[in-house]
This record gives sequence, C-alpha cells and structure tokens, in this order.
Amino acid sequence: MAKAHWQDMRVLLQRSKEELQLMQARHQKKWELLGNEVQRLSIPASGYHRVVEENKNLYNALQDLKGKIRVYCRVKPSHAGDSSLQSTVKFPGEDGSLLIINTSKTGKDAAKMFNFNKVFGPSATQEEVYLDTQPLIRSVMDGYNVCIFAYGQTGSGKTHTMSGPTGASEKEMGVNYRALSDLFQISQKRKHLTKYEVSVQMIEIYNEQVRDLLGTDASHKKLDIQNNGHNGFNVPDASVLPVNLTSDGLDLMNSGQKNRTVRSTALNDRSSRSHSVLTVHVQGTDCVSGCTLHSYLHLVDLAGSERVDKPEVTGDRLKEAQHINKSLSSLGDVIAVIVNFPSNVSFKKSP
Repeated sequence: MAKAHWQDMRVLLQRSKEELQLMQARHQKKWELLGNEVQRLSIPASGYHRVVEENKNLYNALQDLKGKIRVYCRVKPSHAGDSSLQSTVKFPGEDGSLLIINTSKTGKDAAKMFNFNKVFGPSATQEEVYLDTQPLIRSVMDGYNVCIFAYGQTGSGKTHTMSGPTGASEKEMGVNYRALSDLFQISQKRKHLTKYEVSVQMIEIYNEQVRDLLGTDASHKKLDIQNNGHNGFNVPDASVLPVNLTSDGLDLMNSGQKNRTVRSTALNDRSSRSHSVLTVHVQGTDCVSGCTLHSYLHLVDLAGSERVDKPEVTGDRLKEAQHINKSLSSLGDVIAVIVNFPSNVSFKKSP
C-alpha cells in the first residue's frame, strides 16, 4: 500500500510540474505580446513628442526672427474734460508710426515722426496690449528667458499697463496677471508631456537699494544682486514663493504692490518711486526623457522719469529723481549694447 501511494504522489508531482511549465509558457507568451504592444504604441508616442518639440522650436524661431528687442508705444487717453483740446499725437498708419505735433513751432520743426513695432492708441484695451506680448511670454514654457518692462514719464500709465488699476476686474488686469494666467493654462495643456513648477519673486529697486517685496521684513531687508543669470536667481536672498493657481500669484502681486514705495507727485497722487521687478521662475521636467529646463520671465514696472529742474523737485524727491534718472540712463546703455551687438545678448534659451 505504501508503494502504491508513493507512485501516486510521483504521478501527481509530475502533473503539477507539467501544469506549471505550461502556465509559465503561457505567461511568457503574454509578456512577449505585451512588450510588442508597448513597443508598437511607443513609436507613435515618440513621434508625437518629436512633432510637439519641432513645433515649439519653429514657434520660438519665429519669435527670434521678429526681433530680440521690440518696442511698443501706448498712448494714454486724455483726462475727462480735455476732449476739446487739440491732440498733438497723430497715427498716420498701422505700421507702428507715431507723429508728434508741436503747436508752438512751424514748418519742419512742427512735426516729428517716431517708429515702433506697434502703437496702441488711447482706446486700446488691456487685452489688446497683452496679445502682442503673449507669444514671447509663452516661450518661457519652452525654456526661453524673457524680459518685459514699462518705461515712461511719471503718470504715463506704466503701472496701469503692467498691473492694472487698484481693485481691477479680470478685464482690467494688466500684463502681469494675464502672463501668469497664460502660463498656468499652458502648464495644464501640457501636463501629459511636461510637469511644470512655477514660483514668483518680487523685488523693488529704490534709491539703488534692492528690497524684497514678498518677505516679512520687506521694508528693512536689503538685498544684493549677484551675477548668476544662468538660472535666474540674480537676487538669491529674495523670497521665492511657489504658486499653483493664477489666484495665488495675484495675491502675491497685490501683497508686493502694497509694499512698494510710492509718493504723491504733481502728475500722480500715487507715483511709483521705485523699479518693481516681478520674476516668474518656471521649471519643467519632460515626462518622456526626464530632462529639465529652468527659465524665467521678468516683468518690470520702471519708476517714472522726472525732470529734476522743476521747482517742486527738492529734498527726498530730488534724491529719488536723481537715482531714477541715473538707473534709466544705465538701462539705455544696456539696450544700446544689445542693439549694436545682438549676438552677445539675445532671446535666450536657458540650459
């Protein structure tokens, strides 16, 4: 009986081995089929990724061809009650030309023509102004570094263009808010291709002192500028706060704007007396290759230029005006270098 039982056990064991081998063979076949299917699917996925990358490169190449430096002019609407006055600004065409008429002179000296990439008339909306900068701003999501700044006399509407009026509705929002909103929309659209992380830094330069507008000690903390442009952290000690929604960024912008140095002037009851620099840091990780990019968008609201020979410009206001005019003059020197040697500084993609 024991011998017969042992033989039955051997037969059962042999059958179990055969079933196990058959099961292994079936699983091996399934793994091979699955591998082939993954490979088959990866080919079009890889092709799609290449097409997207090529499209982005072509898009950014087009922006580069349009010019590394672009200058736009926005004409401020007349104040209420000034509609009866004769306008000294004419728009001869839609080619970016602007004609300034000096009514106190005659002949050739009475009119002077200026040319820009584009001129926005008094009726231009915030959205119209933004749409011409949108292509450059979107390039930040592809690793390109971009700087946009508003320049003009005190009271000319720089802060209105960049930030919008106080308590602005979404329609009245300026370039800063619209840019951040655009970046988040692109981030959402590309989430299956690239994972983005966005953070915000906001500083002001007042009387040649750099201040952190988002720090807890914004009015006291003095910062140093470092030559570390390859990663965008030129002011590494300033607060850099992550943002996940456009509303988060708007809250930070409003907070920083409240900390900015402003004073009443003859042209504006709340004139910005400092240069405000809002920097949006973007870090993207490619979901396929794992490669990362880091780029930054500088949105700058410059302090208003002002003549220092006016009677009311004395004391602290004189000191402020001197520092502002000195820094604006230095900015002009930088732009002149870029124009004359475009290969040195350009519409640049970060490593």
